[in-house]
Amino acid sequence: MAVALSPSRFIIFPAIFFLIVLIPLYLSPINRNRGILLLLRWTTPLSQLTLSETLQTSLPPSPLPNINDSADHGASSTNKIKERSPVERIEDGLARARAAIRRAIQTRNYTSGKEETFIPRGVVYRNPYAFHQSHIDMEKRLKIWAYREGEQPLMHDAPTNNIYGIEGQFMDEVESGKSQFAAGHPEEANMFYIPMSMVRIVHFMYEPPHYEGKWIPRLVTHYIHFLAHKYPYWNRSNGADHFLLSCHDWALDVSSLKPDLYKHFIRALCNANTSERFQPNRDISIPEINIPLGKLGPPHLDQPPNKRPILAFFAGGAHGYIRNVLFNYWKEKDAEIQVFERLPHNRNYTKLMGDSKFCLCPSGYEVASPRIVEAIAVGCVPMIIGDHYSLPFSDVLDWSKFSLIINSDKIPEIKKILKAIPMETYSRMQKRVKQVQRHFLINRPAKPYDMLHMILHSLWLRRINVRLPS
Repeated sequence: MAVALSPSRFIIFPAIFFLIVLIPLYLSPINRNRGILLLLRWTTPLSQLTLSETLQTSLPPSPLPNINDSADHGASSTNKIKERSPVERIEDGLARARAAIRRAIQTRNYTSGKEETFIPRGVVYRNPYAFHQSHIDMEKRLKIWAYREGEQPLMHDAPTNNIYGIEGQFMDEVESGKSQFAAGHPEEANMFYIPMSMVRIVHFMYEPPHYEGKWIPRLVTHYIHFLAHKYPYWNRSNGADHFLLSCHDWALDVSSLKPDLYKHFIRALCNANTSERFQPNRDISIPEINIPLGKLGPPHLDQPPNKRPILAFFAGGAHGYIRNVLFNYWKEKDAEIQVFERLPHNRNYTKLMGDSKFCLCPSGYEVASPRIVEAIAVGCVPMIIGDHYSLPFSDVLDWSKFSLIINSDKIPEIKKILKAIPMETYSRMQKRVKQVQRHFLINRPAKPYDMLHMILHSLWLRRINVRLPS
């Protein structure tokens, strides 16, 4: 239950925040002088480009190091390598990764130092060769430093279950000490994680029912200002290699007070609403997933296409304008388009999804919906209904190949649209849904190409499109 704040607590809570978060910052065993504010040499942003287009157009103007360079070119070459700064070593590795991805695009092949257990192929990927090589290099080179400063409950702690569970699952994966992507020291890192929980801030700092105030942007901004004074890492990139991850609807508000400070900062969000300042070329859309207690995601079913008698199904609350329109046209009015606000007690939600060819996934109060992941888990082709939604992992996945995407003004035409799809086309789409299932699974520890790795890969793509000056 959320803590109710009296007016006096609006004075007490900031003091508590400074005691439990800001004071311990100065006690960190790693301390650096403040870095000089540096300008980034930006490359072409990701935007809506495919991965192959991005890597072909976003390379720095200066020549990349030769991918075949090695230490056997003589002692002088070796000495030069030893004298390079940490930033130069990091940027050299990222340049090699970019070159390897370009080569994979050109040769339609990959280069790996280990046996690959999964090879992405097929039309569900915008460019499978680029994606495969990029993931290989991510596993080899991505190193994340999670800032140690701050104390629970606002820092280093987040829910691992229910609708916001991805926030805690990711935080625990990175901070557990077991992840291959965790840097042992910030000088080794090429990305920096702000381990602050938006869910915990809302729970402890906002006063229901009004939830007034700007606690989220205030606390995050205070924390970043502290880090920028203590370490050189934010200043040398203007925050372009820093990120925060949250599935709370209000996380978009992080940058509202000082948008210039967050101009290059990466927000990994479920609420990827492009009409509310979400920028796909910089920010990352992550899947919204309802994680039951003691589990890591929704149940999986495997009904074949010919054993799915229901054309389309949805059940859920009347949350937001789009669902109200959906209910107005389809709520309990059609045997083929089965739409419920309250599901009868004698009917099983998961089984109904598993028996449906298409699962309706309308936006609620915000654009994201956990039904997309639920639909994919049971092999049901998602029909995504919403406006301004930047879909997860769109840098590498072509959603048009395994889902239907319509704006809210097409809701009256749902049955007409679905009836016009030939069975052969539907069968191909359903097969592709099964093909992408691995990308929407959570594993602990994380596994290659699962949901956590896909989130990390989205971060990796933003990082290799930025080049820090030496």
